[in-house]
Amino acid sequence: MVIEPEKISVGFIGLGVMGKSMAGHVLKAGYEVHVYTRTKKTAEELVSSGAVWEESVTALSTKSRIIITMVGYPSDVEAVYFGEDGILAHAEKGTLVVDMTTSSPDLAVKIHEKASRLGIDALDAPVSGGDLGARNATLSIMAGGEKAAFDKALPLFEIMGKNIVLQGKPGAGQHTKMANQIAIAAGMVAVCESIAYAKKAGLDPETVLKSIGAGAAASWSLNNLGARMIAGNFEPGFYVKHFIKDMKIAVESSKRLGLQTPGLDLALSLYEKLARTGHGDKGTQALFKMFE
Repeated sequence: MVIEPEKISVGFIGLGVMGKSMAGHVLKAGYEVHVYTRTKKTAEELVSSGAVWEESVTALSTKSRIIITMVGYPSDVEAVYFGEDGILAHAEKGTLVVDMTTSSPDLAVKIHEKASRLGIDALDAPVSGGDLGARNATLSIMAGGEKAAFDKALPLFEIMGKNIVLQGKPGAGQHTKMANQIAIAAGMVAVCESIAYAKKAGLDPETVLKSIGAGAAASWSLNNLGARMIAGNFEPGFYVKHFIKDMKIAVESSKRLGLQTPGLDLALSLYEKLARTGHGDKGTQALFKMFE
């Protein structure tokens, strides 16, 4: 593959349901892509398409000028950025690091502060759009950090997403994602209740969706995940366990801001109950099981 002169090496850490597709788009755009994930088998398809497998975070960090992380939990983010084997210990001065994990706003600020001391640019840039958005390169990307760093990352963001906004200072991307998850959380409860009601009333839920999905009740969750609920498809586009993680971060951040979130609290309690029944690895639409 011939790399255009202005295109530099990109490292991608984390190749899950969304990360694999995101890295794939960057690879197809002609970038030299280095990948690392805890389970090497997950990277086989990308490697067969031309990505370079790295055996460690350290190795990837020394070979990539832009490093994107898309891992699971804030603890995973800390593990890949800090410590003797972490990104910040081995990335060269002038490298740009972009955490696209949904994580803690405070952790995003911590990464930015240490990176700045080392001459490394940092952005927090979580995404919304689930597996479909990742596969179709239509993700919403909400970034926090310096504009110069954002401008440097923008060509890659435009490969992976469509709605791309610099929200403000470090941590602003994660705060925006929390606002997103709060809106989704209570909305998912409403979608489940709506479809359950339609079924109880003896209606054809698919026909109901045609009406309400085009009216004032329309939402991404209703039209995409509602359809999956009706079809009995509970496979993950976004894991229940990861949504619970996001909601807990949102609850903690809201408390620090002095904000009450009764809708979020209810949704979290229902999802935690769902996870206790063994559905943590299902998609978020599996909440419908609580209403059947």
